[in-house]
Amino acid sequence: MNPDRLRKTGILLVVAALLAGVAVVGLRWWSDRDRTDLQRAIDLAPGDGERFSWTDWGAVRAELGADLDADSPSTQVTDFLDAAYSADLSSTSALLESAQVLHVQFGFSPASADWELFSQSAAGAVVMLHLPEGTDWDRIRSRITNLGYTEPAETDGVWEGGSDVLARIGSSITPEVGYIALDEEDSLVFTSDTRDYLAEAVDDAIGDGSSIAGLQDVVDASGSPLSAAIYTGDLACGALAMGQADPDDQAQGEQLVREAGKVNAYTAFAMSVQPGLDLRVALSFETDEQARTNADSRAILAAGPAPGQGGAFSDRFSLGPVEADGRVVTLPLEPVEGSYVISDLSNGPVLFATC
Repeated sequence: MNPDRLRKTGILLVVAALLAGVAVVGLRWWSDRDRTDLQRAIDLAPGDGERFSWTDWGAVRAELGADLDADSPSTQVTDFLDAAYSADLSSTSALLESAQVLHVQFGFSPASADWELFSQSAAGAVVMLHLPEGTDWDRIRSRITNLGYTEPAETDGVWEGGSDVLARIGSSITPEVGYIALDEEDSLVFTSDTRDYLAEAVDDAIGDGSSIAGLQDVVDASGSPLSAAIYTGDLACGALAMGQADPDDQAQGEQLVREAGKVNAYTAFAMSVQPGLDLRVALSFETDEQARTNADSRAILAAGPAPGQGGAFSDRFSLGPVEADGRVVTLPLEPVEGSYVISDLSNGPVLFATC
């Protein structure tokens, strides 16, 4: 082949490869742009996760009119945390009791983070925090070094802390920050009480590890919540089970289920606080037919007595129109003033979440 033609062909191939790469990046950007923060966070979570606690701290601050950042005075942080607790917007956080210490000594906390996802499994637990643009990562590294954490050799490695470091920091610090990993490129902080599990979680998020499966339907149905409790079906059927109630309440629950009609085991469960502070429950099922059947039966259960919780569900919320969309059932809940619905009902027994 003519050398000039060969050279031109090579140039064209390089250009084509570059354009193809740009096209892939562009496609990913457009695809990611239309996804919620919760959807992105769940995709980053460890593949063995069973229970997920979501807090959109940026949205919570906006909902409560709190203008805070990493340099805000501690008194303002205290006021914000008190307001978030009163509004039942902070119960899903794993860092709530440590928030002041984190804010003052670590340089990241619920006062400045964009969002938090706490992921739990039989093997371990990990907290993911997304920090805002402009975060001073050098200051964070300096602070955790001064606290006694040992810096890893790799930039995405695990900072070694453990019980000795936490003991020096004080009793108000959670074991969940015993080990820390920083991903400055993606603006993420990972923490855990277990070194090895944290390393695996970081690999799942930014490496070649696995992602959680089976939650997409309820995560999609939850929209962009301020806070949420999300479970795999197997875990929810245990965590929310009527089996946790006393025998009389169990018997009443069984009778109420018989009267309501057929219920099927769901594949995933989510309860979320929406903007404006209404709540939404989403349950996914194996088939569309199961979803339609359970929309009717679970609407009856959610409007009736609450054995094991005391009183009736109507003491806690008013139930809106229950809908089945494909395999997903959604129950909109308007909380009664002064009730703490997500705090009270994210652990069992919860009759309308029975399997």
